[in-house]
Amino acid sequence: MNPVGFEKHDHADCIDTALAAIEEQCAKAGLQLTPIRKRVLSILLEQHRAMGAYEILDVLRAQGLKAQPPMAYRALDFLVRAGFAHRVERLNAFVACTAPGEAHAPVLLICRGCAAVAESRADTSAALGRAAADAGFAVERSVLEAEGLCPHCQDPAA
Repeated sequence: MNPVGFEKHDHADCIDTALAAIEEQCAKAGLQLTPIRKRVLSILLEQHRAMGAYEILDVLRAQGLKAQPPMAYRALDFLVRAGFAHRVERLNAFVACTAPGEAHAPVLLICRGCAAVAESRADTSAALGRAAADAGFAVERSVLEAEGLCPHCQDPAA
C-alpha cells in the first residue's frame, strides 16, 4: 500500500468518500456519530494533517461553536476508539484514519521537516505479531510511528 498523505489526490472526493464510509459503518455498528463528532472528523479530513485538540477547538470556535476542551477530547476519544482517527503520540495530535473500518496496523510516517503525516499499513504478522504470539499476548490495537523526511522535504530542489 502506498502511504496516504504525501501524494497529490482529489481531496474533496477523499473527504466525501471517508465521511460516507464512516457514516455507513456507524449505522451498521450502532455507533452514534453526533454532529460534533462528525464535525471534528471533518476538520481532520479537511486539514489532511495531524492536529492537536486545541487546534481543533480553534477551528470549531472560528466556525461559531462554543466549543470547550472536554467536547473536543470526547469527540477525539470516540473517533480513535472507533478506528476513525489515530493518535499521533510523537506530535500529541490526531489524524484521520485512511482506512476506517478495515482491520489494519497503521504505520504513521511523520516528516521531521514539515510535520506532514502519512498513513501506511504494516503486515499484522510482522515482528510485533510474532513477539506478542511468543509471549501469549493478544494485540488488540497497535500504531507504529516512524520519523523521517517526506518526498517533498527530501527533494533538494524544493
